[in-house]
Amino acid sequence: MGLFATMSRRSTATAGGKSQEMSERLRQKLPARFEAVGEALSAGSEAHAACAVVGRDLARDGVDLSEALHGLRTTFALVVGREPDFESTRSLGIAWSDETLGYLHEVSCENPLTGLATLAHIRGRLAEIQRGAESRGHVGDPTHALVVVDVPLLTGGDHEVRLGSALVMAQVASQVRLVFEGEESVGEASPSRLLVIAERTDNLGNRVSTLRDYLAEVTPPDSVVRIWIEGLPAGAAATSTLLDELART
Repeated sequence: MGLFATMSRRSTATAGGKSQEMSERLRQKLPARFEAVGEALSAGSEAHAACAVVGRDLARDGVDLSEALHGLRTTFALVVGREPDFESTRSLGIAWSDETLGYLHEVSCENPLTGLATLAHIRGRLAEIQRGAESRGHVGDPTHALVVVDVPLLTGGDHEVRLGSALVMAQVASQVRLVFEGEESVGEASPSRLLVIAERTDNLGNRVSTLRDYLAEVTPPDSVVRIWIEGLPAGAAATSTLLDELART
C-alpha cells in the first residue's frame, strides 16, 4: 500500500493545479483495504492499479465479490462523489477472480474452470498404478499409457484470452470423456495439453483415432491438434521426469 501512497503524493495535481491529499478523517471512513484507491482518487490519478491490488487482497481475506464491489462503490462515493468507472471495476473484479480461482486450483484436485484433474492428481494416480503393477510383478510391463492431446491456443496474460482458452479446453475435455468414458483419469499437463491415463488395450489406437475426429469439430479450424500415445516408463522417477517434460509447452 505504501507504494501507491508514494505515487499519489507525487502526482497530486488536480484539475485546478493544486495538490490534494486525502484527509485522515476521510481515510477513517473508507472500507478496509481501500486506502490506496482513495489516495489515488484524491490525487486525481487513475485507480486501476490500486483496484487490482485491493481485489487480490480481498480475495485472500475471503471477502466475496459482492462485498468487494460494494467497498469500491463506497470509496468512490466518499472520495469523488460518483460511481466507479468501468476500468476500475473491471480491474478489481479480474484480480479478485484470478486470485480466487488460483486458490481453488491449489486446494482441489480439479481445475474449477475446465473440470480437469490437476497435474498433481495425475502424478498421484500414476503412482498408484505403478505400485499396483509392482505388487503383481508387472514392473517391466506397464499396463497403462498416456494419451497426450496438445491443442494450440492463444497465450498471454490477458484475462479474456485465458478464459477463452479454458473454455476451449473444457470442450476438448468433454470430447475426450466421450471416448474415454470409463475409469480413465483425464487431466491437464499445461493450459493447452491434456493427459489421459488409459489402459493398454488392443483398441487403444482406434479410440485415439476416434478422438481425433471428435476434436476436429470443437477446436479452431486453423489449429492443428496433436494426439499421441506416450508409453510409461517402469520407474517412478522416470515417470515423474516424463510428466515434467509433458508439462512444458
